[in-house]
Amino acid sequence: MKPASRLHGRQHPQIWNSAAQLADIPIISTQTLIPAGARPVILAPHPGDEIGACGGLLQLLNNLNRPVLLISVTDGALSHPGSPLWADERLRTQRPHPQESVDALGRLGIATHGLQWVRGGFPEKALAEHEVELAAFIGRHLRPGDVVFGTWRKDGDSDHDTVGRAGALAADEIGAAFNELPVWAWHWPVREQNKIPWHRARKLRLDVWTTARKRHAMYAYASQLNGEPANGIAPLVPRVILDRMGMPYEIVFI
Repeated sequence: MKPASRLHGRQHPQIWNSAAQLADIPIISTQTLIPAGARPVILAPHPGDEIGACGGLLQLLNNLNRPVLLISVTDGALSHPGSPLWADERLRTQRPHPQESVDALGRLGIATHGLQWVRGGFPEKALAEHEVELAAFIGRHLRPGDVVFGTWRKDGDSDHDTVGRAGALAADEIGAAFNELPVWAWHWPVREQNKIPWHRARKLRLDVWTTARKRHAMYAYASQLNGEPANGIAPLVPRVILDRMGMPYEIVFI
């Protein structure tokens, strides 16, 4: 997830809770988005992005017994520079198998032993420097007919944007469909709503329990939710992110 410091100045109203266009987005079903026989593939730039971007979709697919490939591009090892509480050794313990993500998926009701899960180990905050390599890596794990979900290419975070571009390129070369998931764009000021490709947006409805489990899953990321006021370190995931996760839908750009 993106450091909270990058959200400074982005106060309410934001696009996620103020844009009038949200009410008019066409509804799409899971079965229409991912036809029978197609394999869904989720690209997560950082730990937690698979929950924040599509924790609802993951539950819907699990309910349908659809096998999913999850590709975790980075392990989030650079998320706490200068933190005495989250030193490199502790982060290695928590992230590289990554236990927080295992716990989060479990809270969604997804057993990780039955999940196809690939970890890229790419360097966080420097993905743009490895975009060609990343596209090739993603492509090695795709097959024709897959339906790939990556972060939006214009999401506003360098790593998210890079994963979107690399995922789109890999999918195009292999003959897979590619969809984009906005994450941080929803927290732009509402005056920037004209930058959102509303014509491409589709809405996946989530019931109250699916929404609650998604939010509960995000609380598994203790390393991102708890700041260190004594050390001047803010939470990586600000409260507004959790508020947005209470919305009864997810948006996909098709």
